Amino acid sequence: MDMQSVSIIGMGRVGGALALGLSHAGFTIENLIYRSTDTAAEAIACRITPPPQVLVFDDLQHLNSEIIFITSADPAIQAISARLTTVVPQNTFVFHTSGSLSSEILSELTAIGCETGSIHPLISISDSFLGSEKFAGAFFCVEGSADAAAVAKSLVRKLQGFSFSIETKFKSLYHASAVTASGHLVALIDTAVDMLSKCGLESATSKQILMPLIKSTIENLDAQTSVQALTGTFARADIAAFDRHLASLEDNVSDQTRRIYLELGDRSLDIAEHRGGSADNAEKIRNAISMAKRISK
Repeated sequence: MDMQSVSIIGMGRVGGALALGLSHAGFTIENLIYRSTDTAAEAIACRITPPPQVLVFDDLQHLNSEIIFITSADPAIQAISARLTTVVPQNTFVFHTSGSLSSEILSELTAIGCETGSIHPLISISDSFLGSEKFAGAFFCVEGSADAAAVAKSLVRKLQGFSFSIETKFKSLYHASAVTASGHLVALIDTAVDMLSKCGLESATSKQILMPLIKSTIENLDAQTSVQALTGTFARADIAAFDRHLASLEDNVSDQTRRIYLELGDRSLDIAEHRGGSADNAEKIRNAISMAKRISK
């Protein structure tokens, strides 16, 4: 199925990035549609040739694009889907880009004969213009009807990305994994920056100091398994270093930060068990972690 015409509803970071990326991939972006006057739609439209129409969602009378993307926030998707049943032809392909919702949220469109699915780009998009450059080489989670999934996979290939599929029932678990790998990673690094800042360094300096370490760890993970890439105190089952860490954490950081360190230490020991080392020391650290957790409750 060689479909080319696209309309996008929702001009946030993902919607803008898709508009630019799909345009560069040869698709015709017919309409950029927003629900609020606070929008970057005009800025995106002027970067696309030929420029798409910029429309207000509530004013829509009909929408004839072959493919429609709903890139709005999750709570708005169902209402947009219901509204689209009155303005799109029955053979339209409609996708949303939510990571945690499945295509079932578009059931009203499915009921009138549309092919529905979800396409979630598994990258961090913090800016539309930068995000449009990240699709090449990225993985996209594809889910939906058989025909919708086929179109989605073709679309991802044209973006020079890679698609994979999961069962609809696992969509929220998939998204929880993605949040852990991205959003929680930011939270973890923020915690590490805060800890280093307690040593008398500015936050910006602390981040600058830690970034090469973080990048080298990611590079190791790209080439190795978690077991191979794990380094440091827990990989070595260094009980003396752990005791020093724990004492310093008790004196200098919040209870929340201390709990984060302990929980991740527990997980690190699980990983380290697969590489051998001192089982006795690992068990001593695990017991110390368990005791420290009880004290912090």
